Amino acid sequence: MKIMFNVGEYVLNQNTGNIGKVIGYGHQILKEGYTTTLKVLVDQALTSGRRGIVEEDVYSSWTSWVKS
Repeated sequence: MKIMFNVGEYVLNQNTGNIGKVIGYGHQILKEGYTTTLKVLVDQALTSGRRGIVEEDVYSSWTSWVKS
């Protein structure tokens, strides 16, 4: 199991279906403490159809994506 994604890798958000390139990292405060988030420049947005937005979500919501 891969723990972290590298900047420049393409990922898929399992909750929103959006696909994009990792551009950075962040943190989110939870009851248990901090968790790492990924900041992704969206290339394909299933729900909104918008490109070029930045989506941030906990890293466990993302999975690898091979850009074709």
